[in-house]
Amino acid sequence: MEQPKSDKSNRKARRAARKKEGAFDTTAFLKVADKFIDVANRENDRVKATDLHMAFLYAAARYNAYVAKVVLDVDEHEKFVKHMVDQYQEMLRQHLADESLGPPQGS
Repeated sequence: MEQPKSDKSNRKARRAARKKEGAFDTTAFLKVADKFIDVANRENDRVKATDLHMAFLYAAARYNAYVAKVVLDVDEHEKFVKHMVDQYQEMLRQHLADESLGPPQGS
C-alpha cells in the first residue's frame, strides 16, 4: 500500500534537514545498527556465533581505525583508543543488563 503524499514529503524534508545539519538522530542511529545486526543474524546460519562476534569486533576495530586516521585525522591514537574502549564497555554493559535481550522469536 502506498503511503500518503504528506508522509513521503515529510520524510523527505526530515532527511534533507538531517543531511543539511549533519545530524544523526537516535532513530537513524538505531536503524543503521539494526542493519548490522541483521547481517550478523543472516551470517549466523553459516558461521558459529562465537566466530561471528569476533569477526564483527575485528571489522569494527578496522573501520574505527580508518575513521580515526582518515576522516578525523586523530593525532593521539592512544587517547582515541581509550575513548572507543570506554564507549564499547558502556554499550556492552547496557546490553548485558537488558532483560529483553534473548534468542530471536521462534527459537
